[in-house]
Amino acid sequence: VQLVESGGGSVQPGGSLKLSCDVADYMISVYCMAWFRQAPGQMRVGVARISMNSERTTYADTVKGRFFISRDNDKNAIYLQMNNLIPEYSAMYYCAAAPAYICTSEFVGFNEGDFYYWGQGTQVTVGGQGTQVTVS
Repeated sequence: VQLVESGGGSVQPGGSLKLSCDVADYMISVYCMAWFRQAPGQMRVGVARISMNSERTTYADTVKGRFFISRDNDKNAIYLQMNNLIPEYSAMYYCAAAPAYICTSEFVGFNEGDFYYWGQGTQVTVGGQGTQVTVS
C-alpha cells in the first residue's frame, strides 16, 4: 500500500491549506485513515482520523474547529482542510492507514502503533512576517 501526501507549503498565519493523500495498490474503503504531524524535535502526534464510510471523525483537541478531515473512497484519497493556521501547526504531516475498527473504537486518542501504512509526509510551514507563500 503506497500513500502519497501533497498540498503542503508555506503560508501566513491565518491562512489555509488543503492536504491530500492518494493511495495506490489498495482500496482505502476498508481502512481507518488518519493524519498525523511531527514537528522538529517532537514526537509524531495524531491530528484527525476518519472511519471507512466517513460516519465518524475524531480530532485532536488542538485542531478542533480549524481542521476538517474527509475522504473520497472512489478516488482512493483522503484530505485535510486546515484553516486559520498558526505557527504552532508547522510540521511534517503524514497520512496513515489502520484497520477499520480503530476508527470505531471508544478510544478517542491516537495510537501511532495502530497504523500500519504511512506516507512520506508533506511539509507545512506557518510563518510570520516575510513568509513567501509556496505550495508544494
